[in-house]
Amino acid sequence: QVQLVESGGGLVRPGGSLRLSCTASGFTSNTYAMAWYRQAPGKEREMVAGISSTGGSTTYADAVAGRFTISRDKAQSTVYLQMNSLKPEDTAVYYCKATGLWDRVHWGQGTQVTVSS
Repeated sequence: QVQLVESGGGLVRPGGSLRLSCTASGFTSNTYAMAWYRQAPGKEREMVAGISSTGGSTTYADAVAGRFTISRDKAQSTVYLQMNSLKPEDTAVYYCKATGLWDRVHWGQGTQVTVSS
């Protein structure tokens, strides 16, 4: 069974930090590029960070650049999103996405991040 399971979401105050994890199983995740997306109520899902299959290249949305860091752990088939200096506008459900050869795509179920005072 192919699975991407996110964890680490929760409620934090503005300026706080949170670290999300996405653990893959059921496929060769180290051959997939990984990304974090988020979707706020009434908004389109948007990519916030991506990392290549080798971990050698990363990309970030302008809204999170300098505050978020994506990384991956091949041994644990896990991708992380370190989120610092969180803002209320970061509130969303965060999803993990894996993209492989032939545009094979897998999505996680999402984890809620709420930034509020």
